[in-house]
Amino acid sequence: MELLSVQQRGKVLSGVRSLLKVELRDHYAMDDALFASWRAGDLGAVRRAAEAYRDTFEARRYERFGRVKVVSEPLSEYHRFVLDFSALAIELTGADIRWLPRRLTSGLLLPGNDFFVLDGEKALFNVLDGDDNLAEVQLYREPEVVKACLEAFAAASALAVPLHEYAAG
Repeated sequence: MELLSVQQRGKVLSGVRSLLKVELRDHYAMDDALFASWRAGDLGAVRRAAEAYRDTFEARRYERFGRVKVVSEPLSEYHRFVLDFSALAIELTGADIRWLPRRLTSGLLLPGNDFFVLDGEKALFNVLDGDDNLAEVQLYREPEVVKACLEAFAAASALAVPLHEYAAG
């Protein structure tokens, strides 16, 4: 295992062709102004942000991109916002984003931290501290860790619902 700085993490992520991600947390940092715009019903601001996301996404030219977001239900206001934003992002990028209700994950063996599988060869974990801040970024190249993450992603993805079919619980 190798510890990475945030800058190194960005560099590693920017050079991949295949990115699979599982998000396990109920809340992530967000753009407060965008969230306020969404709360006020300004979907134009949300669309503009989704278009900027599309530009970044397309610049990376992923051959494969998959994301599974584990969500608690009923959805928090934060996740209702993310649902609206993600729906626009999918519309613009065609990304494979799936939502998995947390109640369906009990039988799954998932790592304890959000993770990425990069090009099927590396696993990257975001480890948080008690205040929900990034404590460290771990990069694994060990085949058994990568295999476990690929299997966890496949199992979560099989249970997850494509975002355009998701009906908030």
